[in-house]
Amino acid sequence: MRRSKKENNPEKIEEKARMIYEDYVSILSPREVSLDSRVREIINKNMMSPTQRTFDEAQLQIYTLMHRDSYPRFVNSPAYQTLLKSYGGSVKDLAVTAT
Repeated sequence: MRRSKKENNPEKIEEKARMIYEDYVSILSPREVSLDSRVREIINKNMMSPTQRTFDEAQLQIYTLMHRDSYPRFVNSPAYQTLLKSYGGSVKDLAVTAT
């Protein structure tokens, strides 16, 4: 999605927006992401005339969901805890080596 924000050609923006919509927002997509009805409505309105900001609300909602739910569950998962123990470090150590 970040690549679309650098694009200035309206036709290419529309093409990319349609691809993103069909792949991740459409209720018919097998890769549909979890979005509430308010955000879906905003995206549907934005799709009338797609811009570089068409999916900003979806991006924010997904980031927030990951921050509040997915990431904490992952960090507390047995698989991650096992990895952490085998590494012999702490979460801080892993964050430093990942950057």
